[in-house]
Amino acid sequence: MDAIQGGQSFTVTRDGHPIGQLVPLRRRRRFVSRQEFAAMSRTAPGIDLDRFRADQDATADTYPDDPYDR
Repeated sequence: MDAIQGGQSFTVTRDGHPIGQLVPLRRRRRFVSRQEFAAMSRTAPGIDLDRFRADQDATADTYPDDPYDR
């Protein structure tokens, strides 16, 4: 378990045949450096703001009242 916690993975076998894997859980990164964010942003696709807004309007609930009153 210490090796798995340290990042190692293992194949579990039965009679010499692989039947499973023990792998470390992926840890979520909570912080992205400014440089990494800038690098990712340079390759991100462009966004058409008018189309984005139209998509939001088409899917958003336009009735702010109680839906059970309709």
